[in-house]
Amino acid sequence: MSDIKESDWKVLRKIHKEALERFCKQTLSEVKRTNSDSTKSYHQRYLDLWAILRRRDEEMAQAFDDLRRSKAILQIAVIKRLGLFTENEFSQFSQETRDQVNLILLA
Repeated sequence: MSDIKESDWKVLRKIHKEALERFCKQTLSEVKRTNSDSTKSYHQRYLDLWAILRRRDEEMAQAFDDLRRSKAILQIAVIKRLGLFTENEFSQFSQETRDQVNLILLA
């Protein structure tokens, strides 16, 4: 994977924090729903929460940790797969970057 274009790198750096906030909001909503499911025992809820947090921590690492130009295209693809970009945000990337991301998501 090649380095990202400078203009796309600037877009990613600009919207990275907001996408991370959306991720955290989604995760906390999922945790809240799971924790409030009174049809399950406390133990089962605890196990479910642990599984959610392990999965989401892995997703967070793939999408947001160690932001570097050499990894940016893959991170954009993960962020897009997680539904964390608005249409407007994703459209700010160059056509070349959007095409690369879409190819990754098709694989």
